Amino acid sequence: MTDIIRNTINRFTLGFVFTADDFPLPVEKQNTVTKVLNNMAAAGQIRRLSKGRFYKPQMSKFGELPPDTFQIVKDLIEKNGKTIGYLTGYSIFNKFGLTTQVPVALQIATRKEKKPVVRGNYRISFIIQSNTITKENVPALQLLDCLRFFKDIPDAMPDEVCFRLLALFKQMPQKQINTVKRLALKYNPATIALLGAILETMNEKEDTTALFKALNHQSSYKLHISDSVLPNQKKWHIR
Repeated sequence: MTDIIRNTINRFTLGFVFTADDFPLPVEKQNTVTKVLNNMAAAGQIRRLSKGRFYKPQMSKFGELPPDTFQIVKDLIEKNGKTIGYLTGYSIFNKFGLTTQVPVALQIATRKEKKPVVRGNYRISFIIQSNTITKENVPALQLLDCLRFFKDIPDAMPDEVCFRLLALFKQMPQKQINTVKRLALKYNPATIALLGAILETMNEKEDTTALFKALNHQSSYKLHISDSVLPNQKKWHIR
């Protein structure tokens, strides 16, 4: 059995996170597999990410590299080939160029509430997403989350963030923009208002009627964006 485990690990790519389920052995042998993996980790042959999860480390000229973010959370965002969650928060702020700060915590959006977990050096927390999560709508939801958490983006000025968001939305095809507008209706009013203002700033002919109707026009949203960046924000009660 040990030879089977070692040979299988040799075929894994560096940084690939694996569990006892990834070995071609009967289910009743999984406890034994886990014991072998724990012994290999204790001997320094592989690394233990968290309970029951392991990986082969990859080396660089700067030292040992941890697994990439997807490998760390893959079981939390995919199950049986179906998308059940997606990365959001600080890692997405960084990915989209809204901040240069490298995340030390990870956030995952899911349909159901979950308790935080720790894997390696990362503390992973969960954020409720009211929309149905599919592989196709994840990019739109990630952008909407950037609007939702606009004031929480670290080490960035509001004007810089808004300017970058305008650039990101300008890259989207109209079909995806229509998807964003539909999904936004299940977000909080400040997100809807900011999306409407951004879309109209990009294209004054954009149909934002549904977004505008969704707002309570007695409310306002303090985002501290300059009129020069978002000239129509007063219409959307942003200040």
